[in-house]
Amino acid sequence: MTRSLTPTNIRPPFARYSHGIEVPAGHRIVVTSGQLGIKADDTIPPDVESQTRLCFDNIKAILADAEMDLSHLVRINAYVTAREHMQGYMKARDEFTSDPAPASTLMIISGFTREEFVVEVEVIAAKV
Repeated sequence: MTRSLTPTNIRPPFARYSHGIEVPAGHRIVVTSGQLGIKADDTIPPDVESQTRLCFDNIKAILADAEMDLSHLVRINAYVTAREHMQGYMKARDEFTSDPAPASTLMIISGFTREEFVVEVEVIAAKV
């Protein structure tokens, strides 16, 4: 069982995430590559929430191959191309995460290899 690390002597998280997650010895770790909001038929939805949902659907499929699910997330790194995408990303992300909330970082970047992409998500998961 992982443990959320959110010390009371530092500022609480800005959103639904943990400052840290402790992974006890004996856990298997899965690290994903960044997932983009693209469907199997190569279509890309225009909005950040839909793209974020596709990112997490892809992550669910990767974790399933390792006999894990989204409840095993310990870390999320996400990248969006503009500040206006932050709220939509966080809204969609919160549909896929459970408590304790994983450690998380969200960065604003200048872009991806294709301009229609507005979000990319990579994760670390752990399970006994």
